[in-house]
Amino acid sequence: MGEQPDVTRPNAARMYDYMLGGSANFAADRDAADAMMAAGGTTTAPARLNRAFLRRAVRFMVEQGVEQFLDLGSGIPTAGNVHEIAQAANPMARIVYVDNEPVAVHHAKELLAGNDRTAMIKADLCDVESVLGHAQTRRLIDFTQPVGLLMVAIFHFIPDTDRPADIVSGYLRAATGGGYLAISHFSDNGLVQAKEAASLYRRTATPVVARSRAEISALLAGTDLVEPGLVWTPEWHPDGGDPALDTPSDARIYAAVGAFS
Repeated sequence: MGEQPDVTRPNAARMYDYMLGGSANFAADRDAADAMMAAGGTTTAPARLNRAFLRRAVRFMVEQGVEQFLDLGSGIPTAGNVHEIAQAANPMARIVYVDNEPVAVHHAKELLAGNDRTAMIKADLCDVESVLGHAQTRRLIDFTQPVGLLMVAIFHFIPDTDRPADIVSGYLRAATGGGYLAISHFSDNGLVQAKEAASLYRRTATPVVARSRAEISALLAGTDLVEPGLVWTPEWHPDGGDPALDTPSDARIYAAVGAFS
């Protein structure tokens, strides 16, 4: 398997896998996720709503003619992966997954074996040139044609010191053929419980940075937002298949899709 994960220290990708009902997680991840949900007064609903947003965003992009996707910080494969969604609608769709978590990379490579229109690369999405220059990216992605850039539930793990807006703009500049950018991002929205939940992530290998709606909106600079703009995940093009929430802000995650050229 190559690099071995530290199974004693919780990791966000594996916690997310647990909350989505996956099996690629360890006791430390499950304990941390349970503690985080308890502190935040929430359930697995935010994770599942975020995953549902990803599904709808990919379908929307395919409907707009996008045939290639770069999934940055893709996490551990579980039901409803990008290639499953995109290739069900267009068997010619091409997908490159990017992550630096060993379990995610290992499981994705196993899942994708035999699918030559997909690839998983182990890389840090913050190193834009490394991702863009990877042999698999060059093989599958033609940046002179429209591309779907997916940055779903990942930038809240990137601190301001890593200049997240510059990372986003780096990928946008490379995509000279235009396309769409999907972003979702945790926000505590001033809720004490959400702040307490975020504080528990500081004990993991992947601490969370909660950003305001305005700060998240700034990451979408250079794109024209698809209606309804930057909203809570269940509010973006709902299709009736999401967990029910009495209050949309209980999703805790903002989401948007922006077009760029």
